[in-house]
Amino acid sequence: MAQRLIVVGGDAAGMAAASQARRRRDRADLEIVAFERGHSTSYSACGIPYWISGVVPERDQLVARDPATFRADFDIDVRLRHEVTAIDLARREVVARDLDGGGEVRERFDELVYATGAVPKRPDWAGPEVRGVFGVQTLDDASALRAWLDAEPSPRRAVVVGGGYIGVEMAEALIQRGLSVTLVERADQPMSTVDPDMAALVADAMRGVGIDIRTGVEVTGLDERAGRVSAVVTTDGPLPADVVVLGLGVRPDTALAEAAGLPIGVSGGIRVDRRMRVPGAPGVWAAGDCVETLHRVSGLPVHVPLGTHANKQGRVAGINLGGGYATFPGVIGTAVTKVCDLEVGRTGLREREATASGFEFVSVRAESTNRAGYYPGARTMTVKLIAERSSGRLLGAQIVGWSEAAKRIDTLAVALWNEMTVDEMTALDLGYAPPYAPVWDPVLIAARKAVDALHHAQGRAPC
Repeated sequence: MAQRLIVVGGDAAGMAAASQARRRRDRADLEIVAFERGHSTSYSACGIPYWISGVVPERDQLVARDPATFRADFDIDVRLRHEVTAIDLARREVVARDLDGGGEVRERFDELVYATGAVPKRPDWAGPEVRGVFGVQTLDDASALRAWLDAEPSPRRAVVVGGGYIGVEMAEALIQRGLSVTLVERADQPMSTVDPDMAALVADAMRGVGIDIRTGVEVTGLDERAGRVSAVVTTDGPLPADVVVLGLGVRPDTALAEAAGLPIGVSGGIRVDRRMRVPGAPGVWAAGDCVETLHRVSGLPVHVPLGTHANKQGRVAGINLGGGYATFPGVIGTAVTKVCDLEVGRTGLREREATASGFEFVSVRAESTNRAGYYPGARTMTVKLIAERSSGRLLGAQIVGWSEAAKRIDTLAVALWNEMTVDEMTALDLGYAPPYAPVWDPVLIAARKAVDALHHAQGRAPC
């Protein structure tokens, strides 16, 4: 009799696990059923702002594999609009509710992949009774927002609440659609994923494209007219709004896991080992935005919800389910984004994270150009490096700049992953040609500056 694998969640991690397991075990050996409460499988949530703006013309371009493909090519029984409401580990069953047809089903399992992702933080004031307030966590969320923006009369004034990646990217998308946009952030800077000095560069660029940024301001409620949002009430006064987008971050979706007795880590995500197994729960695996993982620099458990990690973790779980062997080695927090033409990248630890982890460090900022200064289109970029004071080991890096800036963070991420020192980095053999880089690439210039700072901190002569 074939074993049965139940997958809870049909996006990146869940379907990566299901696909990898199927590649190694056929239906006669392993039956796979995947439950997804939404209308789509395996889509790019990161692409939502670009569909909202119109840069990506069609919604379905964000879907990597649809349910029909999984059924036909992978023999996976995908059940859309089915929400798993309970997991019974003792009986080895899940309970799922049919959200469209009604009714409830119970399905047994031998193996279970928990891949529910994350849920957006939604404050009490953003209740369903006022129309025009949207999160953008799922493709269904994005469809609802797009319909609101396309309706007549079309909204003219938008307020984005929260200045993280989603908030910044959605502010840009709405500006590109021609709306007047105000971004409200409770902290004293947008883009808290980078240090304040680098975030200031991002804020300047946002203001430069017409985004009104209100930092140090908290939203306390909404005003409405005929059931539609008309203003956002803040500690700095009301802000007129025809549409409100929430970008307040996410938390791991662990409600089912907690109810089933699965272990929750200090970050709020499900605890897993390197093979993505849930400790103390034989046959149960977890992957994606619902789990916590190891930060390779700080050594601490963290929750870093990114599609890159979700796909890799799902792949690891699926290989192991299929009888192979794979591990997930942890994360260093590499991420990139943009505000119109300004590019932002980061990896490793910020200054406050390095302090909290107990490191003594130096940090430097170096300004350079993306190309040879004489070559047409040369523009500035700022590279910030954080290095351990005693060893010179790279702990973190941030980049803010124009064309060809953000992807340079990958060079720094590889150096950090392999525990290189900034001194070693000064000799990296990087590509050079005037259209692509100066003779001394911005990464190398920053590394040289970090070496000089370390020598000064250690009482030695600079290089």
